[in-house]
Amino acid sequence: MRSRVFLFLFSLLLLAAACSGTDSAAGPAVLPFDQIAVGDPEIIPDATGTIATLTIETNIDAVCAVAYGPTESLGALSTDSDMGGGAHDDHQAIMSGLEPDTTYYYRLQGVGVDGNLYRSDLRTFTTPAASTPQRTNVAVGATVVEVSSEFSSSFGGDRAIDGDLATEWSSQGDGDDAFITIDLGRSVDISGIGFRTREMSDGSSIAQSFSVMIDGVSYGPFEAGLGLAVADLSATGQIVRIDIETSTGGNTGAVEIEVYESE
Repeated sequence: MRSRVFLFLFSLLLLAAACSGTDSAAGPAVLPFDQIAVGDPEIIPDATGTIATLTIETNIDAVCAVAYGPTESLGALSTDSDMGGGAHDDHQAIMSGLEPDTTYYYRLQGVGVDGNLYRSDLRTFTTPAASTPQRTNVAVGATVVEVSSEFSSSFGGDRAIDGDLATEWSSQGDGDDAFITIDLGRSVDISGIGFRTREMSDGSSIAQSFSVMIDGVSYGPFEAGLGLAVADLSATGQIVRIDIETSTGGNTGAVEIEVYESE
């Protein structure tokens, strides 16, 4: 526990430096991130062009973050989080609030279990032109009726419909048996369901397929996996249940569930 507290407090230093892009003369030395990186980071953009997921592996356990923005001053920050806490070697950070077909600057920074700070050079990536149009999501503000289980109050079912990609619902080891039911508050003409699986740094908790039930009528299964999975369907209803059909096991759940209203 003490080592986790140390890493958390020390990570505050690296997050501040990542955002400012400057070194503190009084602070610890900053080493090249390449010293702990295994290969180059991979950036996987969302089909909407508004979200990108960065993944990177390190050769030592570390707490990592990515600072990003449309200019070299950066300005936005995404932390690499894992419900187990502490440092690990398989990292993922979701960069949100992006614009399609736009070039962004980013910098990786981390603190290793060796006590050193690591930071990359300034790099760039370009979001694609949107191939999937924005849809009206009516799940935000809905009510969670039932979940198979919740890992803790910090990973409650309501975290899957809060519109925040920094939070998530996690079951308590339900694997393929995880489900969540939400009440939209009114009958809605639905054109599709968006599902973003959660995942753990050890590769578990990834939903590979899911099914949908709307007012008792079943649809699917539909393919899932990392990133946004969209199930196109046509239905009218108020009560929506999502069942994870296949997964890599463990504390399965969802970063976000979206219900699209027909235009």
